[in-house]
Amino acid sequence: MMGREEGGENHMSNEIENPLLPKSSGRVTGTASAAQTLGNIIVSIVGTGVLGLPFAFRVAGWLAGCLGVMIAGLSTYYCMLLLIQCRDKLVSEDTSSTETKTYGDLGYKCMGKAGRFLTEFLIFTSQCGGSVAYLVFIGQNLFSIFKSYTSLTYRSFIFLVVPVQIVLSWINSLSALAPFSIFADICNVLAMTLVVKEDVQKILGGEFSFSDRKAVSSNIRGLPFAGGMAVFCFEGFGMTFALESSMRERGRFSKLLAQAFTGITLVYVTFGFFGFMAYGDDTKDIVTLNLPKDWSSIAVQMGLCVALIFTFPIMVHPVHEIIEGSLKKSSFFQTHPCISYDNNSTTRLGKFVIYISRAILVVALATIASFIPGFGAFTSLVGSTLCALISFVLPALYHLILLGSSLNFWQRSLDVCILLCGLLFAVNGTYNSIVGV
Repeated sequence: MMGREEGGENHMSNEIENPLLPKSSGRVTGTASAAQTLGNIIVSIVGTGVLGLPFAFRVAGWLAGCLGVMIAGLSTYYCMLLLIQCRDKLVSEDTSSTETKTYGDLGYKCMGKAGRFLTEFLIFTSQCGGSVAYLVFIGQNLFSIFKSYTSLTYRSFIFLVVPVQIVLSWINSLSALAPFSIFADICNVLAMTLVVKEDVQKILGGEFSFSDRKAVSSNIRGLPFAGGMAVFCFEGFGMTFALESSMRERGRFSKLLAQAFTGITLVYVTFGFFGFMAYGDDTKDIVTLNLPKDWSSIAVQMGLCVALIFTFPIMVHPVHEIIEGSLKKSSFFQTHPCISYDNNSTTRLGKFVIYISRAILVVALATIASFIPGFGAFTSLVGSTLCALISFVLPALYHLILLGSSLNFWQRSLDVCILLCGLLFAVNGTYNSIVGV
């Protein structure tokens, strides 16, 4: 999640904070072991987007889908390393500072206030997008389970969970909700297992031929669409600094990150491939909607929904932090003693205003989610625009600005290639997501 900076000029989030990670400031040595860091990396990166991968393979074709996921994983890993290099460069230039260097700091160092605003605005918007995706996922799965018993639409199910989300948003200790993130990943694994089981049963039963599954889609526009969904699956890019800072042996972080990305990418490719093989052109944008309506499938779907309901506050917490930071720095809070005593303490009335702002935000996100036509199209849009800009364009740009003079020709060329390809991907992917494939 995102925490506010203490600098006077910045009221936006400075960094995504993971409730599973210990809080730290500056460059103090972390306490997490390699195993703990590996677990935190997996929890931070793997999310509900993985359940949309079979649909991405359906749109792009199984071969194009495999290559797309591998390229997205490799590019995300490389750009994470670029961020670490940029942060280390800033620290080396200001060794007397104990302030944690964040993504926003990089933006400010490279492009001034505009760079900080751009960086943190993109992080803010991407968190909103991820929160909306959670609600769409919950709504579509609950509708799939109960549509035979009620006339409610999937939009109705989104608003049914809003009261619960509002109450959960008032919890200030996110550590209490952290186990549900792990539970959600366990449910993801169970859902993947059920899909692979379906695939094996169909293969043994001779229900489909491998040749019936296209390797590369004839629809060229489907490739960037599927690419956007693949990029969305590698969540947690803003966790880079927190993950590296939490590690006791930071020199091993890049190797550990490589191992994590190799394993995650392998799982993603395998699941996307088997999911598409199992359902072919009938693959839905959330593969759990393809599962048979037996007790095990329904239990997994319900488990996912419950887990996401409780992890939604973790996803939306950075947005609350940013909004509340703006409220506390506003003239309204500063000039009304009945609202706030000072910058560090708030009266009951002030807390009431903050709680109301959280409730309004949850309702606003639910309203946006109710207008989203489908999980696949929305995740592709978020992945193609916000995730591509945050994960590829900005790291390459900041790396060129901060270390460009010390890079050799091939390093600069690779940064420029990532920058240009990221921009092209964002523009093309956005167009395809909006007009449809």
